[in-house]
Amino acid sequence: MRRLRHVPSRILSRRGGLAAALRITLGFLFLAIPAARAADPAAVPSFVLVPDRVFDGRDFHAGWVVWVEGDHIRAVGPPAQVAAPANVERQKLAGQTLLPGLIDLHTHVLLHPYDEAEWNDQVLREPEALRIARATVQLRDTLAAGFTTIRDLGTEGAHEADVGLKQAIETGVIPGPRMVVVTRAIVATGSYAPKGFAPSWQVPQGADEADGSNLPQVVRRQIGFGADWIKIYADFRWGARGETRPTFTQDEVQSIVEVAKSSGRPTVAHASSPEGMRRATLAGVETIEHGDEGTLEVFRLMRERGVAYCPTLAASEAVARYAGWKLGEPEPPLLLEKRKSLRAALDAGVTLCFGTDAGVFRHGDNARELELLVDYGMKPLDALRSATSINAKILHREDQLGSIRAGLLADLVAVEGDPSKDIHAMRRVSWVMKGGVEFHGEKR
Repeated sequence: MRRLRHVPSRILSRRGGLAAALRITLGFLFLAIPAARAADPAAVPSFVLVPDRVFDGRDFHAGWVVWVEGDHIRAVGPPAQVAAPANVERQKLAGQTLLPGLIDLHTHVLLHPYDEAEWNDQVLREPEALRIARATVQLRDTLAAGFTTIRDLGTEGAHEADVGLKQAIETGVIPGPRMVVVTRAIVATGSYAPKGFAPSWQVPQGADEADGSNLPQVVRRQIGFGADWIKIYADFRWGARGETRPTFTQDEVQSIVEVAKSSGRPTVAHASSPEGMRRATLAGVETIEHGDEGTLEVFRLMRERGVAYCPTLAASEAVARYAGWKLGEPEPPLLLEKRKSLRAALDAGVTLCFGTDAGVFRHGDNARELELLVDYGMKPLDALRSATSINAKILHREDQLGSIRAGLLADLVAVEGDPSKDIHAMRRVSWVMKGGVEFHGEKR
């Protein structure tokens, strides 16, 4: 267990404020509101962070400081250009790098690692209350790892529980990152899982089955339940020999995207085959997940259409490990194919977003994706951009998240060392802030 650094109470007393603490408490039950601040609820917390360097979402800057006031960033830059009052507290982060709060665009907080319980068992055997309780811990672990925003891509049999978890975070019932949710992914009837049961049994499915003229109704129902994005499975392993084949026709995918877009919501597609990726791209989805069999041709089409690619390398590695592969051994075909597809994506110049598929592996180990992106050929700077400013733009929230600049939310993370030289530094999280409030908790 690794405890995040606690800031002295004398500093917290200058940053607190009863109103701010009640508004964004996020379960920080380790802290008491100082009595001195309770007498002045209108006071706005203000302080200056002094790390060795700042990564602003685009580039690294040695010697910069960041002035936080309330829940936003007031100013950033060289000390001489940040005109904070002389009496504002300054917190030194010696030997550390300050970055924007990280963004993971592919998680499943209602799943836990498949070497603990198989996906089928989680969907069919685990009570939903147990899954939700576990998710609250996994959300805390994700925040402790420096990820202040996630896009959670499907409850996998837990109905609309992600909407409730999002509300619990927003109202301060539990700590966790900002959540963008999709409720249940949409799958073509008969294509998804669990499978292998007698036809007379009605087995609960891990996603929302629909097709044809019923698709618009299902999209609208999910929107009504609280979906921020709509997720579809553009292909799946349902071919005659168990191979991955497209699930929806081009017109069906188009109808999903059009209904979602009319409500102002983007669509994201699970797709691994070139044809599934092609149909999703032509229909106007905004991101494609996995792309295991992606070709240079389809990645070029994605670039032309402005579709981002989320490779989820860490999940592929985890699946290989669960099948018996060990680090240091020759890579199995699954990972060799993944390397080939990512190389094609880089050569095509498609926008790469950062998404881990955490849930397949342990929540809180999300930084493994950064390490693999670099191992597979990305520069550390580009990988960090994907996890911050690029992801914020994909979420259409670049005016709030993903960068360190004046006016944006004070979502910040400090790590020990310099991740531009050693991407493994992203595992050495020493300090996390979300919306101007410091998170104090334990990472398991």
